[in-house]
Amino acid sequence: MRLITHNMLKCHVKNCTDPNKQFPLRFKDVQLEQIEAERNDEFLVRMLPRLDWPALLTTSKELGYSLPQSIPENPQDDEEFLQALHAFILETHVKEGSMVCNGCTHEYKITNGIPNMLLAEHEI
Repeated sequence: MRLITHNMLKCHVKNCTDPNKQFPLRFKDVQLEQIEAERNDEFLVRMLPRLDWPALLTTSKELGYSLPQSIPENPQDDEEFLQALHAFILETHVKEGSMVCNGCTHEYKITNGIPNMLLAEHEI
């Protein structure tokens, strides 16, 4: 699972104790893999408004990566920013582990890079 995907996932448990803590999901015991991907600056710049930057920063710190605290005024002209963003959201993959909701502690397993977001019937 690429980290760009993680930035769009939240807990959907019906009785989650604190809906304000459903996003971002916290990683637990993850195995990461770097998989090289072709960089597309136009795609990265178009995706910026769709990304939750504070959540991305939280995730990057949690995983030991460093991203700028804020998005540059002209990101399309900032080579260092675009490379860091590309490497983090498109080349960093979670192969195994789980994501945990900070509100209800529900755990979503990740197996072979695929997050299982399905809920049991009593959680819907």
